[in-house]
Amino acid sequence: MASLLPARATARRSQPAGTRHAPSYPLGARALRSRAVNAKRSVNGAIAGAVAAGVWAAQQPADKRAFDSGYDDVELLGKLITRGDAWPAAGLAVHVANGAIFGATYAQLRPFLPGPLVVRAVTMAMAEHVALFPLGRLSDRFHPARKELTPLWGSRRTFAQATWRHLLFGLVVGELERRLNVEGADEPPEVPVSSNGHGDIEVAVGTA
Repeated sequence: MASLLPARATARRSQPAGTRHAPSYPLGARALRSRAVNAKRSVNGAIAGAVAAGVWAAQQPADKRAFDSGYDDVELLGKLITRGDAWPAAGLAVHVANGAIFGATYAQLRPFLPGPLVVRAVTMAMAEHVALFPLGRLSDRFHPARKELTPLWGSRRTFAQATWRHLLFGLVVGELERRLNVEGADEPPEVPVSSNGHGDIEVAVGTA
């Protein structure tokens, strides 16, 4: 045993300056830490998405005038739930909840998407827009309040209006999520690289 001590001391002395072992966690602790990080990212993303959906709803009166269209997402959702006076509150609640779900999903996918952060959110919002807008044909035919709503399918004006709303939504989500979930803050420490281009095997083993 005594003969091993000098070898270990020599190994420590030969370690490059500034290199330190990454903290090693038991498997159970690492799993819990990973879940906590993922939960935090999702919650922050949900907050960003809910706020962005609120901005979307708040500016709708302005874009209705700009596009000369009565298309209203809060009305569309609210009157799907109730035809009574409570439809604005019901529609806003569902709209904000949808935004929160989008934001939480985006927060988890964002590290795997290419491009600048805000572009990633806008791209994902536009993909949702293109995928879901054809459902307007079903809304025009089967929505319980369809006679009170602005027709969606086949209207370039409503398509442009929805495009603007998703663009704004994506910009707000991307910026808020960027501020709440700092990129790289929850990532594991990088494995130091030696001068020969290979990682430090001892640190890599300690991190794994």
